[in-house]
Amino acid sequence: MQDATRVLAGDCEITYDSEETVEKRGAVVVLVKPDDTVLVHDYAGYQPTAWLTRADTVRFKHDDRGFRLVAGKGEETLRIVSKTVYGRAHFPVSPAGPDVGECLDCEGTLVRDSGSVVCVNCRARYGLPRDATVLERTCSCGLPRIETERGARFEVCLDRECESLDDAVRERFAGRWRCPDCGEILSIERSRGLRANCDCGRSHVLPTGVVVGDCDCGLPVFETPDGMRCLDPACPDGP
Repeated sequence: MQDATRVLAGDCEITYDSEETVEKRGAVVVLVKPDDTVLVHDYAGYQPTAWLTRADTVRFKHDDRGFRLVAGKGEETLRIVSKTVYGRAHFPVSPAGPDVGECLDCEGTLVRDSGSVVCVNCRARYGLPRDATVLERTCSCGLPRIETERGARFEVCLDRECESLDDAVRERFAGRWRCPDCGEILSIERSRGLRANCDCGRSHVLPTGVVVGDCDCGLPVFETPDGMRCLDPACPDGP
């Protein structure tokens, strides 16, 4: 994925082919976003007059006669051919989100982007649990600290290499719970999320929330944003 948006402006012929063909003509602005989404905007409203979301291919050609863009996705094709060119350019783009701090690599701004914190300048990226809160407090390394709940409330550095959430959860809960099936101690491992695993094959994702007691099955009960539940979401003995 590129970090720039291509902007094309001109009097254009626009043809969209799918189950039927739709042809349009007008003075428009064309945006080709970093994920290869193509948007064609005319003078009215916020909705594009034509578009193709996350195209599989985008081919672009320009010469003295103008520009031609062809985007394809499955059975869909969007063609844009200029008759008069008003302008064309590339502009850098980045994720946009709340300002959460300063980048250590380039002193750019760090913003929260869903499951990541990203620098808008150098694109340094740090993974972030989706339920985590980015705190105003900073780590000794200079990055923000984050807070999240995985059986208890944990505060760690944004950079997992500096301070690992996984290690903090293991230190707190490894060896605390036993498998209801075989009685062996459950380990804490990361595999598509933090999980409590047993060698017998039982495996449960640690939910967002804090442990508030024990279930009749022997596993912990969590208080989560959706209410009380056993570590095993399918447990018939759960609250």
